[in-house]
Amino acid sequence: MYIYFGSNLSWANEIKVQGLKMNAIDGCWRWNPNWRSNRPQLAMCSVGFAGKMSNNIGKHVVNYEVTDPSDNALNPQPGTLRYGATVIKGKKWITFKRDMKIKLDKPLLISSFTAIDGRGANVHIAGNACLRVFRATDVIIHGLRIHHCKSQPPSTVIGPDGLVSLGEVDGDAIRLVTASKVWIDHNTLYESEDGLLDVTRGSTDVTISNNWFRDQDKVMLLGHDDGFIRDKNMKVTVVYNHFGPRCNQRMPRIRHGYAHVVNNLYQEWTKYAIGGSMNPSVKSEANVFIASQQNKEITWRNDIVNYSWKFYSKGDIFENGASFIQTGKGGAKPHYNKEQTFQVVDAKSVRSLTRASGALTCTKQSRC
Repeated sequence: MYIYFGSNLSWANEIKVQGLKMNAIDGCWRWNPNWRSNRPQLAMCSVGFAGKMSNNIGKHVVNYEVTDPSDNALNPQPGTLRYGATVIKGKKWITFKRDMKIKLDKPLLISSFTAIDGRGANVHIAGNACLRVFRATDVIIHGLRIHHCKSQPPSTVIGPDGLVSLGEVDGDAIRLVTASKVWIDHNTLYESEDGLLDVTRGSTDVTISNNWFRDQDKVMLLGHDDGFIRDKNMKVTVVYNHFGPRCNQRMPRIRHGYAHVVNNLYQEWTKYAIGGSMNPSVKSEANVFIASQQNKEITWRNDIVNYSWKFYSKGDIFENGASFIQTGKGGAKPHYNKEQTFQVVDAKSVRSLTRASGALTCTKQSRC
């Protein structure tokens, strides 16, 4: 497919074109004006530790359309999001018939081989319980607006294999629990009771990309708690995201494991931007950090004494007096395999890269 861009492009379109050229994910599918007719193309556009989401496409994929915004945690009806994400077995690609606001009755358990694709509709999940990827693999969450999530008392919900008893649930927008190979892309997340995104209890091989995180105290937690040593195997890529405005801390906070934090825009923070405990490894690469007036230091460490930390910065841009305290040696390389690797863009272009972060608004002419 050949696309010609004339010399009279508006400034906004020029910025979009430059961003698409550099963004390894968006440049894979957003050029195509006919993306609606080939939605699963998206699955092969992911990069980072999630790798390509090839297990979500191919034969026997159920194309499921959400037509009903209602929710019943114990007896979900066909047409609802819970029925598609939890009840239907095997591979499924979930879309939405129209704009809708979904107020979940209880936390929604997303089963393995599920792609939730909000492109083309303005979909809000808000006002009560939110999303949980529980002991599942090969999950895509794309194009949703998730906000005002609330904590939940112990409850029973439908799971992939029947009823599941859940303990008390914090008010997180998205929480991963013992999950693997998960891609979270182009979502807008804000104003939830606890955090916006938790990766916990042995979850690994996760890519968090092109999201907009804003208006939140605790943003992103990687690692369950200091005593959960299984999180030493956790590997997460945080790329092309926009943090801010009005974010306080945890962008991310990481325990035990490894995070590659690359080509993100940080629009101020209050407590810290990147922090952790239990000697994690973090490579901060080609990000733009714009400090607030309250705090200039980017990093925070809970227990630096007698631990072998690796907090490494390469090619970052520090604005408004921002500073990054490095700890340890070796550079904290991600060691990606062939399908995970991508080109890191110079931090000078991060504003263009992240200009379209968050849930996209697609026009009637089908472009995103």
